Amino acid sequence: MTDSPSHLVPRTLLHTRSIECRGFLRADGLYDIEGRLQDLTNGPTELPFHRVPHSGHIHDMHLVMTIDADLVILRIEARMPTGASPFCSGVTPAYRALAGLKIGPGFLKQVKAVVGSERGCTHMTELLERMAKTAMQTLFSTYRSQASERAARGEARVPAVRPWVIGTCHAYREDGEAVRLLWPQGLPGATPN
Repeated sequence: MTDSPSHLVPRTLLHTRSIECRGFLRADGLYDIEGRLQDLTNGPTELPFHRVPHSGHIHDMHLVMTIDADLVILRIEARMPTGASPFCSGVTPAYRALAGLKIGPGFLKQVKAVVGSERGCTHMTELLERMAKTAMQTLFSTYRSQASERAARGEARVPAVRPWVIGTCHAYREDGEAVRLLWPQGLPGATPN
């Protein structure tokens, strides 16, 4: 992505937004999802409240969310080492109010009801959306690993509850090939044809 095709005119990098999310299995069986959003300026930038040096941070924001296997947020911490203004970091305690929300359909609407608009930070809320997707991937990886272990022991591959991934995208549509291959015995709660 850094190499430009020869037919493009020369260009100058001005800004980089970097979002990194990581999912961890904790020793207590819970999961930590960490997210970091950074906005870096390639050259010195004048902001209303301060000057950002070359390659300096305009934003550097961190969220750590602890969830259970049902994708319920048990705890969330927000930190903002760098914001665009000296007032930005005052919003971080508001994110604790997200504890108790379940990641799934309607999650972003619920998040915006708690930390939307003036009650939160646009960038932290954007980061939270990415972290929710990372949480789903993290748990899906864990689910697949556990399913492989069950299969190795000769146990049934059909989960006791309907897998949350069903219906979340084209590949995992209920009548799709991926679902048929992963759950050949059928899905819990599905009506037989």
